[in-house]
Amino acid sequence: MGAMRYYSTRKRAEPATFARAALSGLAPDGGLYVPEDIPPCRAAVKTSLPTMSFLDIAFETLRPFMDADLSDGALRDLCAGAFTFDAPLRLIREAPCGPPVRRILELFHGPTAAFKDFGARFMARMFSYLRRGADKPLDILVATSGDTGGAVAAGFSGVDGVRVTVLYPQGRVSPLQEKQIAGLGGNIFALAVQGSFDDCQRLVKAAFACAPLREKLDLSSANSINIARLLPQAVYHCAGAAAFLRAAPSAAPSAVLSVPSGNFGNLVAGLYAQAMGAPIARFIAATNINKTIPDYLESGVYRARHSEPTISNAMDVGDPSNYERLAAHWTIDQLRALVSGAHASDEETRQTIRAVHTRTGRILDPHSAVAWKAADALIERGAVDRKNVIVLGTAHPAKFAGTVEPLVGPIPVPPQLAGAEGLKAHSRVISASGEALLDALLG
Repeated sequence: MGAMRYYSTRKRAEPATFARAALSGLAPDGGLYVPEDIPPCRAAVKTSLPTMSFLDIAFETLRPFMDADLSDGALRDLCAGAFTFDAPLRLIREAPCGPPVRRILELFHGPTAAFKDFGARFMARMFSYLRRGADKPLDILVATSGDTGGAVAAGFSGVDGVRVTVLYPQGRVSPLQEKQIAGLGGNIFALAVQGSFDDCQRLVKAAFACAPLREKLDLSSANSINIARLLPQAVYHCAGAAAFLRAAPSAAPSAVLSVPSGNFGNLVAGLYAQAMGAPIARFIAATNINKTIPDYLESGVYRARHSEPTISNAMDVGDPSNYERLAAHWTIDQLRALVSGAHASDEETRQTIRAVHTRTGRILDPHSAVAWKAADALIERGAVDRKNVIVLGTAHPAKFAGTVEPLVGPIPVPPQLAGAEGLKAHSRVISASGEALLDALLG
């Protein structure tokens, strides 16, 4: 078997190695890189998955995608350096010790208390490895609707030979998210864009298409448009399914993952994990009112829209980039067999936060609450079995205290966020224009 090759979703660029795809960010034709196929896990791995450690699962998940670019030893070292925190699967019961209600895969134990830490930390270490000895700095552009920017900033802070510019929609991230994005300084630069996340994402893509800019800067991206950011997210889908097997072996392989979804990298990573052989029955694409993909699953027609601001701001995406990957890998009928779409309004999200806390004592962040509510909708329709649902807990609720505390009371602040609260955000405000971005990057 030859080395894995990566193709552009727009099919007008030459195939690339993993290293080239990762360091380029976007393909030259503006498309997103996808693997030529989704490699199956080794048979021995499928058999022993429930007994494997998180680091072993990470190695086995990632190795087929990048084996030509890294030795086994290098990949194991990168995994060990990036994944220094756990992703526990919690069984939530009615308070204080009543019957089980639902399982949550907690993905917020990293340094910025959000699931983006998995991809960002691995990516930072991967870039440092691939560019060892380079004599020109790498400029990373990243658009964020909230958590991506903080995770990328933390992951790349102080990394030699890398400059990171984070674009975020002014006034549409929480105060703590803004401090995480714009409070580190050093090699991290923050641009507050007068517009939406979709405007930020459009500006990043336009920068990659600007030949004069690419002649002056070595550009890459750290959004999930970059395959190197997306692939590590498949690891916790595999690990979560393994934990479900340990906890409920009689139900396997019937785990149903409810995934809070914005730009849809998280869901694509889950679909990769399932295609590799992870014991996952199906997914719930959970969105707020920016429900472009749930509407696509229902109608079969993709219609991009302008994003609307909500209290689950990291999901405020009207034209998700990873739709291109969904369409490249799966037909609409294949997707419908794998994914159910559901959405929640802000009021439904608030009601869910209140109800879950009253019933179980558990405090949800707004994004996880959307996933919980979406799962409720599918359960009520009889589309999924309640006992098999896993909600992906994508962020600690303390990151959204202004929204959550009026509903449930004070939220204990984890240590990694306590440090961030003392940061002071320093960002440059720009208009949502290509000229403004070029001036900020080159001025």
